[in-house]
Amino acid sequence: MSTSTADAPALASSPLAAPERGSLAHHYVAFVLMMALAVAAPFGVYPVFLAKVLCFALFACAFNLLIGFVGLLSFGHAAFWGAAAYTSAHLAAKGLKITSIGIGKFSIAVNIAIPPIPPEFAIIGAVIVAAVFGYVIGKFAIRRQGIYFAMITLAFAQMIFFFALQAPFTGGEDGLQLGPNANRTALGVLDLRNNMTLYWFVLGVFTIGFLFIYRVVHSPFGQVLKAIRENEPRAVSLGYRVERYKLMAFVLSAALAGLAGGTKVFVTGNAALTDVNWPMSGEVVLMALLGGMGTIFGPVAGAVVLITIEEFLAERAGAWVTVIQGGIFVLCVLAFRRGIIGEIARAIKKPL
Repeated sequence: MSTSTADAPALASSPLAAPERGSLAHHYVAFVLMMALAVAAPFGVYPVFLAKVLCFALFACAFNLLIGFVGLLSFGHAAFWGAAAYTSAHLAAKGLKITSIGIGKFSIAVNIAIPPIPPEFAIIGAVIVAAVFGYVIGKFAIRRQGIYFAMITLAFAQMIFFFALQAPFTGGEDGLQLGPNANRTALGVLDLRNNMTLYWFVLGVFTIGFLFIYRVVHSPFGQVLKAIRENEPRAVSLGYRVERYKLMAFVLSAALAGLAGGTKVFVTGNAALTDVNWPMSGEVVLMALLGGMGTIFGPVAGAVVLITIEEFLAERAGAWVTVIQGGIFVLCVLAFRRGIIGEIARAIKKPL
C-alpha cells in the first residue's frame, strides 16, 4: 500500500493519539499522586535533599524527551546541565561585567556592569545558554545516527568540560561558589536561604518543566517525534523534514536540561566540574533506563532511586557506590528493560 504527503497529518494524529487519549485518566491520577507525595515529602525528609532529587528528575525528563520519544542517544547532556549551572552561578553570585567586545585586534571598549541578579533571571539566562549550545551541537550531531550521534555529543561535551577547566571566570578546579553575596531572593519575596522556601521554589520549577514536557509529548509535534523514532524513512516519505524536527527536539531537551542545571545551583550552592564532566551524562542515562525510557513518569522514578542510593550509601559504601550503580545498570538491561515505570505500566496494561 502506498502513502503520499496527503497522509502526513494522519501520521501525527491517528496512529498514536487515539490510544493515548484513553490513557489520559491514568496520567492524571499518576500526576496527582506524584504531586501529593512531593507536597507531603518535605515534612518528613530533608527538603534540600528533595530539592536536589527534583532537579535531577527534571534533568532526566529532559534527556528522556530526546532518547525516549525521538530515539536519539546523547552522551553529552552534561554539557547543557553544567553550562547552565556555571551561567546561573555566575549571574547570581557575580552578575555580569563586560569591558570590551570584539575579535582579535578589532574590539570596542564598553563598560557594562550588572550586579548579581535574582535567581529567576539567572535561571532564564542559564536556559538561554543551554539552548544556544543545544542548537550549535545539534546542527552537527543530527546529521549522524546511532553511535556516531552519541560520540559527537560526547566530543562536544568534553570540549565544554575542558573550557570550564581552563577559563578564568569558571573557577577552574574549584568551581563557582554562590557565597554570601549571591542574590538568593526569588520573585522579590522568596528567600532561598530558607530550606522549605527553596524546596517549594524548586518544586514549582520542576512542575513547570514536567508539564511542558508532557504537553510537548502529547502535541502533534510530539506525535511526529514518535513517528520518527518508530520509522524514520516512512516519516521522510510522508514529507516531514526530519532533521528540523530532530533539531527542535534536541534544542528543547538541552534547554530543559539547562533549566534543571540552573536551578540546581541554588540547591547545592555551587557549580563544579563534576556538573559538566562525562560521568554526569552517564548518570542521566542510567536514571532514564532505570525508570523507563519512553515513559512520562519513568525518569522521575529513576532519579529518585538513583539519587537516594548515592546519598545514603555514599558514607557507608564509599567508592562502592559506583559498583552498585553498575550492578543496577546490568540488572535493568538483563531483567527489566522497560524500567520501573515501564514494568508497572505493563502490569496494569496502561501507558505511564
